Amino acid sequence: MSKLLNEKQVAHFLGCSVFKLQKDRSKGGPLRFIKIGASVKYRLSDLEEYLQSQTFNSTSEYGGNNE
Repeated sequence: MSKLLNEKQVAHFLGCSVFKLQKDRSKGGPLRFIKIGASVKYRLSDLEEYLQSQTFNSTSEYGGNNE
């Protein structure tokens, strides 16, 4: 099983705020998350998959999806 990270760890990993993660969850994406009681966790493998999907070789590959 993949390592689980909390909101602060993910925000630091992605270089964004915890508030942005909370806002993204409320509107439905782009990161998958796990809810365990009151806690929110993210799988490291899901974060790596998300980052891979946001990797491009040129601007022509980029479809304007700036999530």
